[in-house]
Amino acid sequence: MARVLVTEELAESGLELLRARGHEVQVRLDMSPTDLRSSMSEVDALIVRSATQVDAQLLEAATDLQVVGRAGVGLDNVDTTAATARGILVCNAPESNVVSAAEHSVGLLLALARNVAQAHGALVEGRWERSLWTGVELLNKTVGIVGLGRVGRLVAQRLSGFDLQILAFDPFVSPESAREINVEMVGLDELLGRSDFVTVHLPKTEDTVGLFDASRFSKFKSGAFLVNAARGGVIVEEDLVDALDKGLIAGAAIDVFDTEPKLDSPLFGRADVVVTPHLGASTHEAQDRAGLTIAEQVALALDGDFVPFAVNIAAEEASDALRPYLGIAERLGAFFSGLVGDLPTEIQVKVAGEISGYDTKIVVLSVLRGILDKACDGPITFVNAFQRADELGVSVSDSGSRDAGEFRNLVEVRGGSHAVAGTLVRSGNEPRIVMIDDHSVEVPLAKHMLVIRNDDRPGMIGTVGTILGNADVNISFMGLGRDGAGDHALMALASDHSIAEATLEDLRSEAGIQSASVVDLE
Repeated sequence: MARVLVTEELAESGLELLRARGHEVQVRLDMSPTDLRSSMSEVDALIVRSATQVDAQLLEAATDLQVVGRAGVGLDNVDTTAATARGILVCNAPESNVVSAAEHSVGLLLALARNVAQAHGALVEGRWERSLWTGVELLNKTVGIVGLGRVGRLVAQRLSGFDLQILAFDPFVSPESAREINVEMVGLDELLGRSDFVTVHLPKTEDTVGLFDASRFSKFKSGAFLVNAARGGVIVEEDLVDALDKGLIAGAAIDVFDTEPKLDSPLFGRADVVVTPHLGASTHEAQDRAGLTIAEQVALALDGDFVPFAVNIAAEEASDALRPYLGIAERLGAFFSGLVGDLPTEIQVKVAGEISGYDTKIVVLSVLRGILDKACDGPITFVNAFQRADELGVSVSDSGSRDAGEFRNLVEVRGGSHAVAGTLVRSGNEPRIVMIDDHSVEVPLAKHMLVIRNDDRPGMIGTVGTILGNADVNISFMGLGRDGAGDHALMALASDHSIAEATLEDLRSEAGIQSASVVDLE
């Protein structure tokens, strides 16, 4: 059971999921930074939204913290670098609010085009100003989308029904990908010069902070409108006010600000500006989706499983082709650890076959999790595995090969004088060891394994079977393999229960048996 602290509102479905997994969930809203810091020493998982600042000082106080979950997309309030350095996994819910954000962006754009907010304000104050708030149609206009990621693409798809032209700027999106949704990729300055409406969908990074400044506003098409429901700080708000005053742009709709909450701004009260208090993700559906998604991610992290939306382990590397091999890679690592006893100073991981064409770093991390689990205090995670290996003086190297021999895919681990390899058989559902110490042998990865090295001569199988039978050891599977010279052989046996040390001594004392080792994977 892990201790989970939730510091901001989270959907009840997410809280119930964590409780159903057996975790202790504590919801404490509106904590002061001091109270939060003093509570962190007793927390295994922390779930926040956008208000809680998870900085290096807070993380330093979190001695047992394994995972920080951000129930939303942005990570401006989480020091991911500091978390990674401490081996703490950080995850978010990147797809939870994309529909809500896209719809809000389109809503703001339409409100700008038709002066909806201004006309509403006038009418409820008793003024019938029909002629004053004449708007513009979207038909045959050009919309420029700055940032064609998840939200930007949804905005493009929703605007396509208005019979307008859509441009986009995004250095990470290919023209071919944009053409699939009838979008033309152009440079940023060209987009600004051609667009009647510009809508921003960028993350807040070192490259995007202050991107829309006085120089950028001078490049807008005359009479254009600007929408930002992405991240505050991307627009220099003082420069936006100046651009509106000078008539460089006709209007703006802003949902996010450089500091939040913001209750006073020169942008407020202007007839050419529509503002909302960071409502992009504020739908019941998005809130429920974010809460449930982040609870699922945190639960996976606490179980030591792969977390698809982890942001500090390059989770995109775990493609659908690789994911089935993460489990067997970790169990191979645990088997290797039991085989070698003391950790070798160098470990080599080789991934062969079809999956070798992917970035297999996450497979290597899975192997390390299995190898280091019993050698370290505290959890070995996808975040800290390399760091823990380095602390133990173990160097790790990896390689790949398209040649997996008779197998479709193969994961091989070497170190010291030992080596193991495994794969998935039966349509990828059953993990098998297929090599131990360069002996070709096939045996399931069972909870209790016995590895025997013996002379390659008649009667050895019977001898082993007799000793195990006398000790009431039931053999569920046996694999046999010879070395290249044919002088020595290896037996790998799976048993229903762990084998007592006295039985091992009986095996080791038998003529022709060179060694007998038990590997328990429980």
